[in-house]
Amino acid sequence: MYTFLPLIALALAPMSPVQGKSLILSHAHKVAIKHSAGLARDLRVAFGGILTTQPSSSSNENFYCVGSDGEGVSTPSSGNSSSSSPVTKGNVTTTGTAAPSSTSVASSSWKATNSYSGQTFFNGWSFYTAADPTNGNVQYVDQGTAQSAGLIQINSNGNAVMRIETTPQVQTNRQSVRITTQATFDGGLVVMDAVHMPTGCGTWPAFWTNGPNWPAGGEIDIIEGVNNYTNNQATIHTNPGCILPSTSSTSLNMSGTLVASTDCSAVSTGNQGCGIRSNSSNSFGSGFNGIGGGVYAMLWDNSGIKVYFFPRGSIPSDISAGAPQPQNWPAPMANWPSTDCNPYQYFNTHSAIFDTTLCGDWASAVWSGTGVPGQSVSCAQQTGFSTCSAFVQASGGSFSEAYWEVSSVKIYQNTS
Repeated sequence: MYTFLPLIALALAPMSPVQGKSLILSHAHKVAIKHSAGLARDLRVAFGGILTTQPSSSSNENFYCVGSDGEGVSTPSSGNSSSSSPVTKGNVTTTGTAAPSSTSVASSSWKATNSYSGQTFFNGWSFYTAADPTNGNVQYVDQGTAQSAGLIQINSNGNAVMRIETTPQVQTNRQSVRITTQATFDGGLVVMDAVHMPTGCGTWPAFWTNGPNWPAGGEIDIIEGVNNYTNNQATIHTNPGCILPSTSSTSLNMSGTLVASTDCSAVSTGNQGCGIRSNSSNSFGSGFNGIGGGVYAMLWDNSGIKVYFFPRGSIPSDISAGAPQPQNWPAPMANWPSTDCNPYQYFNTHSAIFDTTLCGDWASAVWSGTGVPGQSVSCAQQTGFSTCSAFVQASGGSFSEAYWEVSSVKIYQNTS
C-alpha cells in the first residue's frame, strides 16, 4: 500500500537528489508496511491540483506503490495460533501443516514444503494486530477475536474464509484480518487456489509475499486492487538496480501490460515499482468471483519472477495433481526476468500474506475516480457518500462480498 501526500510533498520539496531519496526512503520505511499498486492516473484523479491534468484512460497508466517494512516476516504470533515453532529445512523455514510427500507425482521435481488447507488451514499463520499502516478504516484482530466475531471460519466446503466486520454502523474502524505465514522461503513456487476475493466500494484486498528490511528484501504483490476493479495488478518493489529490459509485453513474454516504470526500485520511482495489469476482466474482484475464482501461482527461480493466473475450468492438471510443471504452462500474466534483476539479490526470506483493508491511501484516493477496468461509475456516485470513510462507517451491510474464500495455499521447492 502506498502513502501519497507525504511522498509527493517530499518529492516536490527543494533538496538535493541524495537528500530527497533519503527522506523518501525513511518515510516509506517507517509508514508503509504494505502494499503496492497505486495508479499515477489515480493520483491525478485525487490530486489534480498537484500533478498534471487528468488524462483519459490508457493502458499505459502509471502505478505508484510503496512496499512494506518487513512486518510481514517479523510480526510475532498473536498467541492464538496453534502452530509450532518454525523448523529450518534447507532454504525454506517451515511451520504449520506439511504436505504429504506421497501425493506428489514422481515426474515433478517440485515438492510441497508447506500446505495450508481444510480444517488446519490457519495453522502456521500469524495474525497481525497493529494499526493499519496504510491508514485504512480497519482494525486487524488476533485469531481468537476473529473466531469469536465470525470473521474467520472453515466453511462446509472445507475452504478458509476471512471476512470484514459487517456491523451496520461503527464509530471508527471495522474489524478485519491480516495473516502471514510463519514459513519463509528463498525462491520457489507459491500456488493459491481461491473461489472468492473481497470486492466492492471501499475494499482493498491483497495476496502478496514480502521480505525483511523493506525494500531490501523485496516485495512481490501477486493479487491487488481496490473498489470495483476487475483486472488484477501484480507489482514488485526492490532496492535500486532492478530493471525491466523492455516495456513490450511480447518481449517480456507475458499477457499483461506494464502500467508503471521499468525501474522497480522503490526509492528511484517514488515507490511505484514495476506494476503489470492483467488484461483479463475475470482476474480480480467480481469478475473473479463470478467464475468461481481460480488459481494464482508465483514462480521465483533463476529466470526471474513470474505471476500466473488460471481461471476456474482452465487450471492445469499438474497443479490439480499437486505436481506442478511450470515449464509447460502458457505465458504468465506478469514477468520480471532476471536479465537486469537478480531475483536472489533483490528478494530474500519471504512469507506469504493475505489482508483486506478498507479505504486507506489507495481506495480513498480514487473514491471519485473512473476509467480503470471495472470502475465505469465512481464509488462516490454509486454509494452517495462523498468520502470512503463515511461510507465504511455507515454501511456495514455493503460488505457482504468483502471476504476471501481460499481452498489452499501451497509452497513448493524445486528438488532437481
